[in-house]
Amino acid sequence: MTIPDDIFKAYDIRGLYPQELDEEAAERIGCALAQQLGATRLGAGMDPRPSSTGLLEAFAAGAAAGGASTVDFGLVPTEMLYFGVASRGLDGGAMITASHNPPQYNGIKLVGAGALPLSGESGIPELKQRSQVLAELPARSAGAGYERLDLYPAYLAHLRALVDAESFKPYRVVMDAANGVAGKLAPLLFDGTPIDRVEMYFEVDGTFPNHAPNPLLEENSREIRARVVAEEADLGIAWDGDADRCFFIDEHGQFVPGDFVTALLAQALLLRHPGAAILYDLRASRAVPDVISAGGGVPLINRVGHAFFKQRMRREPVLFGGEVSGHYYFSDNYNADSGFIPALLILELLSQKGATMAELLEPLRSKYFISGEINSTVDDVDAALARLEARFADGEITKLDGVSVDYERWHFNVRASNTEPLLRLNLGADSQELMEEKRDLVLGVILEH
Repeated sequence: MTIPDDIFKAYDIRGLYPQELDEEAAERIGCALAQQLGATRLGAGMDPRPSSTGLLEAFAAGAAAGGASTVDFGLVPTEMLYFGVASRGLDGGAMITASHNPPQYNGIKLVGAGALPLSGESGIPELKQRSQVLAELPARSAGAGYERLDLYPAYLAHLRALVDAESFKPYRVVMDAANGVAGKLAPLLFDGTPIDRVEMYFEVDGTFPNHAPNPLLEENSREIRARVVAEEADLGIAWDGDADRCFFIDEHGQFVPGDFVTALLAQALLLRHPGAAILYDLRASRAVPDVISAGGGVPLINRVGHAFFKQRMRREPVLFGGEVSGHYYFSDNYNADSGFIPALLILELLSQKGATMAELLEPLRSKYFISGEINSTVDDVDAALARLEARFADGEITKLDGVSVDYERWHFNVRASNTEPLLRLNLGADSQELMEEKRDLVLGVILEH
């Protein structure tokens, strides 16, 4: 068999099951990962898709052929795979998941020691080559064992050590697990706390029968937004399919953008860790660096992508990192992202401040006006980026990731998609009118012929 090139993405492996990614491919990838890492023990976890069990078993068989034992964590959120690999000192691991993609997809998120991810810039190209040239698998290594390990007790203890959940006010919180694996962890975590939980789609079902597990799309958050209002709830929390991202809805049913969440999390963490350095991604509005600075922290801008955040957090003393896409990274969590630590921290912040979510957001919403991410299909990505540089040459231009341009009252970043002929625009300004005017101006330059 030939493993298709296209399933090897910038941050993981992902494709249609079984046309693009099947058990034979997973077996070869397991063998290649064990060989590449020189691993003797690998962790493995999976999301609830019907194809995940077979892919995990095949991965473990391949790992054994590559000389590594597998510690199988079973059905877990992705963050628990990271925790298992890092806390148990394993040589690496694999999470069988296609995250927020529809059920006909599956994939593999791969990490090395310390749960540092393999990416398109480091690790995945070599893995692709190794797995594609494997003519046949070696015989299973005699020393390569297989064990199952229930990580839930240890992970719940880890999460509970990070906040005082018993001090939460008795908030009514609508939680949408989207039939993903959050439906398994959330009850264990929130039982015994004062939180009054209104559950949506907590039945774990990897066919995702109610809506796609991607809360960033408006059609998938519509129901929880309406439910928060109908229940007169204090907050809504929605997770994606593998629960490594969470999203918040305020008490009025308004979706909270990821950069505002980053700002609130920074505020919460700086109360405990004055002067800490905090990473944010270059798509974010100025709300993030402004709040970090006002809280006495050090704002550090970063390239988009979990591999770049995690690598930098290992190199530098960074407390926390946030991306507008809903990925939040914590030094207290082995620098890994989590969809549950943000939920705990926001509930703690609301409890401490005695304020509603909308009240906490009001200073941000009244000052920072953001476009959200707008995707445009273009014939020539490089030519469009060059047009932007020429047209906005009077601004302060940086090229850390795509093209960023800063003016006194507004700013934007345009970067290319890793996988499609798309340019992604994020723009912020100090008024709604200016944001809309400049958004339309920049889009016009992007789409010029």
